[in-house]
Amino acid sequence: MKYKAITDLELNGKRVLIRVDFNVPLKTGPSGAVQVADDTRIRASLPTIQYVLTKGASVILVSHLGRPDGERDPKYSMGPVGQHLSMITGLPVIVSPEVYGEQVEAIARSLAPGEVLLLENVRFEAGETKNSAEVSEGLARLADVYVNDAFGTAHRAHASTTGAALLMKEKAAGFLMQKELDTLKKVTQHPDHPFVAIVGGAKVSDKIGIIEHLLDHVDHLLIGGAMAYTFLRSQGHTTGTSLTEADKLDVARDLLKRAGGKILLPVDHICSEGFSEEGTIKTFEKDIPDGWMGLDIGPKSVLRYTEAVKTAKTVIWNGPMGVFEMKSFAQGTFAMADALVDATSEGAFTVVGGGDSVAAITQAGLAEKVSHVSTGGGAMLELLEGKVLPGVDALA
Repeated sequence: MKYKAITDLELNGKRVLIRVDFNVPLKTGPSGAVQVADDTRIRASLPTIQYVLTKGASVILVSHLGRPDGERDPKYSMGPVGQHLSMITGLPVIVSPEVYGEQVEAIARSLAPGEVLLLENVRFEAGETKNSAEVSEGLARLADVYVNDAFGTAHRAHASTTGAALLMKEKAAGFLMQKELDTLKKVTQHPDHPFVAIVGGAKVSDKIGIIEHLLDHVDHLLIGGAMAYTFLRSQGHTTGTSLTEADKLDVARDLLKRAGGKILLPVDHICSEGFSEEGTIKTFEKDIPDGWMGLDIGPKSVLRYTEAVKTAKTVIWNGPMGVFEMKSFAQGTFAMADALVDATSEGAFTVVGGGDSVAAITQAGLAEKVSHVSTGGGAMLELLEGKVLPGVDALA
């Protein structure tokens, strides 16, 4: 993927449209006003925003927030986000009443160097997710330069991520986007070995692509989460009432055959009689009896996986080992977080990505102790599958 870096652009006196990922959680504050609940994503784009401003340009920010499905919904307005951005930067932030159009163009033209305009939620426009020419052209008319700093949306060919970029001559990747792409390039193209991947989650069908692609690069691939039970069942093990995909048993068998021993599966399981912490919880080795549901990897599996991670020079983790939202089934997932931290301290390059994995390592208070925590689950998955991201391709 060839693209310019933001530092390659001449920005003085220009209006710069920056696609950011300000899709942040909101809350109602003590006064009843809507506030930003977690500003991690906003702060992640500050280096790019501040760089553009210091180069004598004005900034026009565009982002989605929630899923308003092409309808104007006040609860998804960018107003609270603009207020929060102003608070943490100390700069006035103009929040546009619209996404594009004559009124917005007039505001954009009036911007002086150093000023910031935040467009209203781009997904208030149905044409955003359809990558419509109208929305793309409307956004492109607002600025002289386009910068994409929203890695988390780079796998979507939307108007704000692809359409507008294709219409603009001057365009580049922001610092956050560059960091994500450089990190994942290092992992997939130039990893130090041993290279260990940890892949979890509910369904094999969601992770077939990433497993297939990683098998060509890794030394060990550790499988956890409910998807492990499809693999185990494909080997003839009983899995009780654990979630399995009967139509993916052949796929699982083929992947295991192709792996040639690279794939490690759980050897024991923490189980319940239902999808609940209430009632009896037991640990079973190898097979899970009828009436029992596997909800986490067991202690022997944790030890086996931890030992594999400890030997690694490169580790990538996508997907939990169990239902970590329930304390009784969180041991495996948090043990992987601890193992990544230990590996990092020994010099390994460690990357965590995917909503649940990021949530787990953040919840454990360990996000700062690994090499990189990716801001884009879907985008990271597609890169790991060897796919081209349309939002990056449009920067070429």
